[in-house]
Amino acid sequence: MENQLRHLPSIKKIQDSQEYQLLSQKGIGEKYLTLLAQEAVDEVRQQLRNQTVTGSQNDIYNEVCQRFTKKASMLINSPIRKVINGTGVILHTNLGRARMSEQAAKQVYSAATNYTNLEFNLETGERGSRHDHIEWLLTKLTGAEAAAVVNNNAAAVFLILRAFAKNKEVIVSRGELVEIGGSFRVSSIMEESDAALVEVGTTNKTHIEDFEQAITDETAMVLKVHRSNFNITGFTSSVSRESLAGIAEKHGIIFYEDLGSGAFFDFNQYGIGREPVVENILQEGPDLISCSGDKLFGGPQAGIILGKKVLIDRLKKHQLMRTFRVDKMTLAALSAAIQSYFSGDHGVSENPTLNRIMEKSLLVKRRALLLLQKLQRIHGFACRLVPLRSPIGGGTMPDIDLESYGIAIKHKKLASQTLAWQLRKGDPPIVGRIHEDDFLIDCRTVTDTECEDIAAAIRKISSAYDES
Repeated sequence: MENQLRHLPSIKKIQDSQEYQLLSQKGIGEKYLTLLAQEAVDEVRQQLRNQTVTGSQNDIYNEVCQRFTKKASMLINSPIRKVINGTGVILHTNLGRARMSEQAAKQVYSAATNYTNLEFNLETGERGSRHDHIEWLLTKLTGAEAAAVVNNNAAAVFLILRAFAKNKEVIVSRGELVEIGGSFRVSSIMEESDAALVEVGTTNKTHIEDFEQAITDETAMVLKVHRSNFNITGFTSSVSRESLAGIAEKHGIIFYEDLGSGAFFDFNQYGIGREPVVENILQEGPDLISCSGDKLFGGPQAGIILGKKVLIDRLKKHQLMRTFRVDKMTLAALSAAIQSYFSGDHGVSENPTLNRIMEKSLLVKRRALLLLQKLQRIHGFACRLVPLRSPIGGGTMPDIDLESYGIAIKHKKLASQTLAWQLRKGDPPIVGRIHEDDFLIDCRTVTDTECEDIAAAIRKISSAYDES
């Protein structure tokens, strides 16, 4: 081990290397390159001591250079990379949920690279409100009296509870105490907001009398939570929005509904799920509703709050609003997503999320056959067309799987897990799913142009193993 430690290259040797010089020419300062070279040497030194790395002097030098180059590339390459989503999950939380439309991307680019009228009234020449731009669009789309936007729906829930129910009681059905991704629970958010949770009913049944009997002088709100990421079936009952609205009005308290996913498009009329539409929900009596912007809506991460003007105005003036406010790029992307809904097809052609949910399986099959045609002649691989079911994802429509098609890929030497790893480390990375011994690419979430990227990645793997 001591002999191998002597094989570690000096920092000067790395500085004289071709890799170092190329990175320096790309504009990385000597201070940072030297720091990373030291880190790379230290890491390999520790691994030699632990005997997790061995080899000749040349092997050790190459190991240090590879680590150095990898670290340095992170200083100039974006850590957020394009990934080809071959999982079939349209709103894949780990892959960034909703994709932006080209129009949204253009508006984000314009907002990012220019000064904007974010908080400036062009007519009066005085300071304006960043809420005004988006509120007008949202009220026209939904019929709500007023609207506000924060940075996600969890923030919307917290802000509403804190603003209207701090040190007060909020009544919720036990069957609606949901947990969303990352172990975030409605009950926990309520606790952090200093609102007191009052549970009523049972997991499967809650009646109007349960709410009536729970209301006290300390009650500030009735909260309904949409079960967007799970279903309860069988011997069940729940209280309608109209009934909850009546109770709230009778006792002078707020009726708020956390919609979670939030559908602005009527999927139900096309036989896809039973997701309630925001515009219709508002007509059923809630004083406030909130939902996500990057789920079924198909926009950027945001929390959309809709409802009565008197309540929305109070939220806008709350000190926490500044903590949760969105920036100009989010507002630009959200504006484009809203505007797509005003088209004749209600955004299906322009909004990528709606487009992929609504796409006919025959069109997905055609794309899968296009990919299959590109893959069939690649040496070492066996590929075939397979019928699949695509979940929508993002904690939405848990009982809906869309009919889809994809390609099952198998290599004569590589295990499916190894093939998946090889594709993930490519450029662009390709993420699929594994079923039995096959690596699957679901073509519902793949574009036509990405079919060629997938084929190129498979050809590269084929060539590597042919050479070996």
